[in-house]
Amino acid sequence: MPSFGFVLPGNRHLAFLAALIPALVLRVLAMVGYRPTLWFWADSFSYLGAAADPVPGTFRPLGYPLFLAALAPGHSLALVTAVQHVLGLGLAVAVYVVLRRRGLPGWGATVVTMPLLYDEFLILLEHMIMADALFTVLVTAGVIMLSRRAVTPLSAGVGGALLGLGAITRTIGVAVLVLAVGHLLLRRTGWRSLAGLVLGGALPLVAYATWMYGTSGTFGLTRADGLFLWARTMTFADCSVIRPEPKLAPLCPSTPVAGRPAPAFWLWGPASPLAGMPRDKNALAGRFARAAIMAQPFDYLTAAGGDLRRLLRWERTAARTASMKNTNPYWFPFEERALKKSASAAAEAYEGGPAATRIAEPYAGWLRVYQRFGYLPFPLLVALLGGAVVLASVRRRHDALLPGLAAAALVLAPPFLTGFDVRYVVPAIPLTCLAAGLAAAGRTRRPTGRNGVDAADAARVSDAGGRARPRPDGRHAGLRS
Repeated sequence: MPSFGFVLPGNRHLAFLAALIPALVLRVLAMVGYRPTLWFWADSFSYLGAAADPVPGTFRPLGYPLFLAALAPGHSLALVTAVQHVLGLGLAVAVYVVLRRRGLPGWGATVVTMPLLYDEFLILLEHMIMADALFTVLVTAGVIMLSRRAVTPLSAGVGGALLGLGAITRTIGVAVLVLAVGHLLLRRTGWRSLAGLVLGGALPLVAYATWMYGTSGTFGLTRADGLFLWARTMTFADCSVIRPEPKLAPLCPSTPVAGRPAPAFWLWGPASPLAGMPRDKNALAGRFARAAIMAQPFDYLTAAGGDLRRLLRWERTAARTASMKNTNPYWFPFEERALKKSASAAAEAYEGGPAATRIAEPYAGWLRVYQRFGYLPFPLLVALLGGAVVLASVRRRHDALLPGLAAAALVLAPPFLTGFDVRYVVPAIPLTCLAAGLAAAGRTRRPTGRNGVDAADAARVSDAGGRARPRPDGRHAGLRS
């Protein structure tokens, strides 16, 4: 019996379907074991507060709060996590379909897609009120649209819009959008496709920056780029070398370099020098950071390189036992924890009731066991990414270069701009898998006609009676055996 596209899977997709079912079970365990959601320090509650009163803020763009606001009528945090889990599984399906269409066999495409299905950190972030899961889906979907064999103005515009939406969800998405523009320039896809990408990507960015300007007088995505870069330099900055101007001197750290905490402390810690700075602290912090980098370039590179060395650790987070408190947000928690009064208001208003995480055993326990081994170690991720980029270059698989370079940007940029966090690396996993699969796929290109349209597809026209005209291989258009 013939099957139509991907609708009737037949035997060709059994391997992927067999892998998809346990991945769904893992996400159901998260939904049942940790209700209604998991929380990430103050960030989750900031997102919910912004969803209730969406005004462009200082540190984060509003892409994710607008997503939360769209789901707010459901009065259910569980609905948010369910949608994020569905988006995660949908992304895995999309990557699998792309790889199959590029020539990978079913088992090969399934193996390449398995980190998207089973990585416990992806499942964890899908179950959190955090922007990372949405950002991962938007950026990977945008790259998929721009990695097609024949990029049209429409697909370029859609891809650009997805990347633009990703950039107003997490600002690092701007780097991926810039890489996408360079990618189309190198592929020489034509000015119409390039214009579609630029227009599609610029619309969300310009609209949001205009909104920001109207509320704060700043035309941009945040008002904290200088603050983040300053916090990065605090791990090495030596004011006896920098010799900052008097106006910047209060930003000098007093703690000896050897005893300084991580960059995040300098942004959020109560003893940070930022506490006594005037209102234009972002501009002043940016000036200090640039002066520190110019005066101590080797120390800057050493600090970023020290962060990147953490990618060589096999374990993603510190060891954890049941006797420890729930202080690590990157583990499925062992015990329930009440929300602070300062945070519970926004959460309970969104939920319409109690919002603290409730743990149901044995389902939560099964996930805690799984998280000990159910992840792609970062050394393997780095090796896979490097191999994919090299193989794509050697085989001239330009469609694999964009996801590979985008993944590299997501991994490499944060240590230079803000500091290392395990969470910042995870969005590179789907892009790395996509790049590896495309680089390994066989060449399936067929002769093309005008505008990059497949010649065989161009032959699928209907005769005067409305019946499908046979293709050159004797089969009818639109049917697959």
